[in-house]
Amino acid sequence: MTSLKTIGNSGQITLGKEYAGKQVAVDLIEPGVWVIKTGQFIPDNEKWLHTAIVEKKLKTAVSWAENNIPRGIDLTKLEQIIENNEPHSS
Repeated sequence: MTSLKTIGNSGQITLGKEYAGKQVAVDLIEPGVWVIKTGQFIPDNEKWLHTAIVEKKLKTAVSWAENNIPRGIDLTKLEQIIENNEPHSS
């Protein structure tokens, strides 16, 4: 659907009340041509969470959690492992 809008003196256009408060990405395709997309965007300080390395680590962790049932642990033994920086054996 195409709608005609007039850009005001301040350089703004109105998209409609249904878009009030929503974030949009505005892509300048070429001078005078924009593509506007609504969506939820990632804050700069959270972009590291969406890198390939972190995605791979998260997939590995989720896969491990799905294939390993939780089990109890002796907290005294765990404390010793941490204090002595010993590798944990399964």
